[in-house]
Amino acid sequence: MNRRRSKQTPNDTAPEASSSDDESGATPAGKARPSAPFGWSPRDLLVPYILLSVSLQRAHGYLIEEYLKSVGFFTIEMSTLYRTLRQLEKDGLLSSEWEPGSTGPARRVYTLTEAGQSWLDSWTSALELYRGMIDQFFNLYPRQQPPRAAQQPNDEEAGRPES
Repeated sequence: MNRRRSKQTPNDTAPEASSSDDESGATPAGKARPSAPFGWSPRDLLVPYILLSVSLQRAHGYLIEEYLKSVGFFTIEMSTLYRTLRQLEKDGLLSSEWEPGSTGPARRVYTLTEAGQSWLDSWTSALELYRGMIDQFFNLYPRQQPPRAAQQPNDEEAGRPES
């Protein structure tokens, strides 16, 4: 049975699945994205990662995009990022101001608000619980060993003298 839950909003304190078909999944270009169970997608982590990025350093959109790509959001669309940044500012989790660019036009630079830090703290607590559950899953999951026939013996194991 495939259940769908409501789309995440910045006011939520725990991850929820998104039914969005957005391209911001965390897979390298050219590789098929596996179907996620129950409608969950890496996009559900987009907001916490944006807030984390801005908590580490005041940043403009391009710098945030580079950070997101470095942590696995390889196909994030700039339109998705800027739309999300505007929504986070509207929700009071980020603030922004225009600053002159050193080599170009002015840039909107984002800063995490106190409310944004509280929201990020709540998400961190939820993710710590999920990490424990995921660790427990992998501790219990039987790891498959490659078949013996598929392993190639080296010269010493095969009883051949070294050349």
